[in-house]
Amino acid sequence: MPEELGLLRTLAEDLSVVVARDPSLTSRREALGHTGLSAVWAHRVSHRLYHRGLRTTARTISRISRRRTGVEIHPGTVLGRRVFIDHGAAVVIGQTAVVGDDVTIYQQVTLGAVGWWADNQRPPGARRHPVIGDGVILGANATVLGPVTIGDHALIGAMATVTEDLPPGARVYAARSVVRPAPGPRAVPDTPPGPGAPLDSDAPPGSDAPPGGAPRTAPRTARPSAGTATDPVRALASAGSW
Repeated sequence: MPEELGLLRTLAEDLSVVVARDPSLTSRREALGHTGLSAVWAHRVSHRLYHRGLRTTARTISRISRRRTGVEIHPGTVLGRRVFIDHGAAVVIGQTAVVGDDVTIYQQVTLGAVGWWADNQRPPGARRHPVIGDGVILGANATVLGPVTIGDHALIGAMATVTEDLPPGARVYAARSVVRPAPGPRAVPDTPPGPGAPLDSDAPPGSDAPPGGAPRTAPRTARPSAGTATDPVRALASAGSW
């Protein structure tokens, strides 16, 4: 679990672990611009200020870091040594969370509380957030909620949600997406049928024959057009009764 070291030594370890675990980096100088490293370094400073009673200053640093990196770590969070936050986008870690040594955190991970409706019932000072053991890997969009304990070297896969304690070395995976075969091609008619035409008619356009080719016994009765006198609206208008 986290061991208190000098600030400069801890920052140097953070830099080394980013170079070791991010294959996209080629040098320590390039690693200085890593988003996760900036968020962890800002938290190292704000955490020390927070526990010295300078809470407003600590929260200000935390908010600036969140704005610049997309990572929200409460100043009260305890981070262990060599914590690696990859990408860093939308990572949220709550106030009473404890993160062990050599933990890897991917983007969109949440180490949060269950909710105010449950937390307000806890005794003052009670833990509301998870304790993450050493060497744990938290996959993209993994969520761990409540005062649970995750054992050392556990792996929580992408999209997985954990709300209970896990033993050391546990593996948690979210349900996989269902893959279905693509539907076969459908025949598309060249032109849509005209108004009043049967959908399954085999007759050529303009023909008076019903489906199946049999001739009709009686001709269709022509409907009165809108311009004839049989139209009731026009009949009333022409009679002066409008």
